[in-house]
Amino acid sequence: MRLPAVLGAILLTAVAATANPAAAASAPAPLAPPTPLLAHRALYTLTMDQAKAGDVIAAHGTMGYEVTDACDGWAVRQKLTMTITNADGQDIEMASDYATWESKDGLKFHYHMRQTTDTAITSQTDGEAMLQRTGGPGEARYTTPHVRVTALPAGTVFPMAHTAAIIAAAREKKHFLALPLFDGTDENGVEDSFIVLLDWKPPMPNHWPLLSGLPSTRVNISFFDHGPGGQTPTYEVAMRYWENGVADAMRMDFGDFVMNAKLTEFAPRPRHC
Repeated sequence: MRLPAVLGAILLTAVAATANPAAAASAPAPLAPPTPLLAHRALYTLTMDQAKAGDVIAAHGTMGYEVTDACDGWAVRQKLTMTITNADGQDIEMASDYATWESKDGLKFHYHMRQTTDTAITSQTDGEAMLQRTGGPGEARYTTPHVRVTALPAGTVFPMAHTAAIIAAAREKKHFLALPLFDGTDENGVEDSFIVLLDWKPPMPNHWPLLSGLPSTRVNISFFDHGPGGQTPTYEVAMRYWENGVADAMRMDFGDFVMNAKLTEFAPRPRHC
């Protein structure tokens, strides 16, 4: 089971699950939206929405997400903890700790990810990645789990640039977007992401005054193994993005079960220069 490793890059509709990613526009949207991405801290409460065929009968947890504006880049930390109950009544503790730094020009990226099951490390990646230019090819250099260099294809974006591209496309009333994404969570390198953009809503009242004055978009994102053979999503998520990159109302499909994530704490963070 893949735990979500980044909000900015992370559905469950028939169109997203069956569409061909190659059919969508692949050119990245502008990286800098009119409303800047917001440095903020968010806490999400995770509750089970649906159990599918499989051994999982219950699940709950929390996900913390923190974005720091480090002036020349974005520092992101995401920690997820989830308790899963199987058909035998056993509780399994799963956790993901993910930390990155991404330059604001979208060309440099550092990453660390560790996933555990009942304290045993099940997956870990560390390294750095670089693009030659915006929209250009590049490479990722892993130090964990193995020392290796992986090529990144033209058009690759990193997580914060991925979020900005989605918001820009929604603002332009586009309906589909396909982007190669490298977030450092998979030792095999880049993934293909296919985004269905459902709307672009004007500002509306909500629980968070800072977000009430902003337009927002509902998106469905499917992730695929990179290459022509990746026709079945490896992970899907639906969410609402506000124009400043804050997300809520997530529905995360792990294959055997589906989780809802509700924003329960939210606060902006100052710049750290």
